[in-house]
Amino acid sequence: MLHMKAGVFTQVDKFEVQEWDKPAIEPGDVLIRVKAAAICGTDLRIFHGKKTKGVRMPSVIGHEVSGEVVETGADVTELSVGDRVCVDPVLPCGECAYCMNGMENVCQNRVAIGYEYDGCFAEYMRIPGKFIKRQNVQKVPDSVSWVGGALAEPLGCVINGQRKLNITPGDKVVVLGTGPIGLMHCMLAKASGAAKVFVSEPNEMRRNMASDYGADILVDPVNESLEEVVMANTGGLGADVVILAIGIPALANDALKIARKGGRVSMFAGFSKGDLPPVDVNIIHYNELVVTGSSSLQRKDLQTALALIESGAIDVDKLATHKFPMDKIEEAFAVAESGQALKVILEG
Repeated sequence: MLHMKAGVFTQVDKFEVQEWDKPAIEPGDVLIRVKAAAICGTDLRIFHGKKTKGVRMPSVIGHEVSGEVVETGADVTELSVGDRVCVDPVLPCGECAYCMNGMENVCQNRVAIGYEYDGCFAEYMRIPGKFIKRQNVQKVPDSVSWVGGALAEPLGCVINGQRKLNITPGDKVVVLGTGPIGLMHCMLAKASGAAKVFVSEPNEMRRNMASDYGADILVDPVNESLEEVVMANTGGLGADVVILAIGIPALANDALKIARKGGRVSMFAGFSKGDLPPVDVNIIHYNELVVTGSSSLQRKDLQTALALIESGAIDVDKLATHKFPMDKIEEAFAVAESGQALKVILEG
């Protein structure tokens, strides 16, 4: 059995680079050599024990991935050795009430790569046959980089979130938090016709970079009043759309306050279980706000993301500010949460 290097999640706050057997595949499976594996904010929450559902220890986590097919099972007809692929890591059952009503991303029986199945922080990754049969695996166009293929998944999550917000030409959009996801929200909002995109971000480096990703008005919430800036630039009405793209529930009221009457507010980011700040429900009530959440992505969102990346409408490659070899996973995670990086990529 050939061996591979894997960044193994052995306990909370600890990875170990280990020699593992290269995964054996069954007749319906494929094996990919990981080319780009991106670190997600959710991975950081898993690493610190703040997200536990479906997580095993020891295991290989990571779910934003592109790679080359190096082995196919005897029953696989959809893919061939040499294919460039990326993956929607969330597998819906296709049969529950949510799947039957267009909400496969919140399937009652969903399982996922990086959780129930070993993920991409390793040199090789097995993709089980049921992911292939349900078209969770998409071919990456030759003109799209490995990084672009890996970042199609988080862009798909952003597409899923913005679908619920119905951003239309001329809208004023506020994004709280300019991490990679927040910047993707800026780019997608602009591509959807937003007239003005505001960002609120205390980190000076990230805030200043946002102007390269579609942001028109940059706000330092430590030294400025976000509410005052938004009202001054919307005729005192407030924003059409507000997106909370950082997992700080205490900012929920800030998000609600700056939406216009009838505005749409997305609690997009993942939050730590049990963090329950007070919410001024009167703002929602009297201003007739539409407040929505967002969970993961649907398979169609991955296809849309790849099309946007291939066309050049959204440039995700420039989000990849740091790259590390797979055996430097602990260093990569430290950089990912330092506030000095956007997207950190582990390369195969």
